[in-house]
Amino acid sequence: MDLNLIRVFVAIAETRSLTSAARRLYVTQPAVSQALGRLRRELDDPLFRRVGRVMEPTPLADSVYPGFRDALAAVDRTLDGVHRFAPADSDRTFRIALSELGEIGWLPAIVRAVRAEAPRMRIDVVPMDVAALPDWLGRGVVDLAVTPSHVPGPFGRTVLKSQGYGVAMSAAHPLADQPLTLDAYAAASHVAVASDSGAPALAQARRAHGIEIDARIAVNHLASLPPLLARSRDLIATLPDTIALGWTQTWPLVVRPLPFEMPPVEIALYRRSSSQHPAALDWLFKTVAHAIRGSSGRFEAIHGERTA
Repeated sequence: MDLNLIRVFVAIAETRSLTSAARRLYVTQPAVSQALGRLRRELDDPLFRRVGRVMEPTPLADSVYPGFRDALAAVDRTLDGVHRFAPADSDRTFRIALSELGEIGWLPAIVRAVRAEAPRMRIDVVPMDVAALPDWLGRGVVDLAVTPSHVPGPFGRTVLKSQGYGVAMSAAHPLADQPLTLDAYAAASHVAVASDSGAPALAQARRAHGIEIDARIAVNHLASLPPLLARSRDLIATLPDTIALGWTQTWPLVVRPLPFEMPPVEIALYRRSSSQHPAALDWLFKTVAHAIRGSSGRFEAIHGERTA
């Protein structure tokens, strides 16, 4: 079988779109449609059926995709070994899924490390959507993702850091100058943060200790917490302790240890399983991992004036 047909098949399987597959392969959509027709005749199967705007794979397509993907990746890595990937010459675009705090804390180190060796490479940051990550990484919508959430699937993964949690509150809060007990924690008025990708681990730890929290306030971004807590004498928030401690330098806040056991959350870097540009992805994966491990983050960038 023509190797180019395998490339077309893998591109359609990963993008679920003839248009996107054509864009990835730098060919026209009619060329992709023609190749799909040849594939259908070769394998005697429709392979993909249009459902709305998505090309859904048939059972046969699902069954042969892993073998085709791995074979194509092996061929490309072999060719890359001959030609050698040169970061300095690369003008490829890579997409990294980061949370709001990931952008604040890790992106400066990532950009500095990438530009030091690949000044022409482009990095697009995609807002984190933990529920969508298996699909994104499986189809190559994003190339890398940094998250404490477990992402099921056949994705490369390396642990970058371990992160503990603490309880932040105004320095004027009644609980600020005394040990925080489990009962006091459960009875307090809580702020929940939708964008905290470590929230599932926190919820699991609370359930293990019989704590049910009915948050009085729900916000979208962790960055909104410092002014909210500083000006509220009855609210507390549970969040990564290193971030909260950084805020105490510029906001009238205090941070107390959790009154229950919670294992540290592992922040991990995931890489897509799709097949395009394996040598470049290998380099980017190692470069980003090294950059984040060597950085303490810049979460203190969320700051304000020390006012009551």
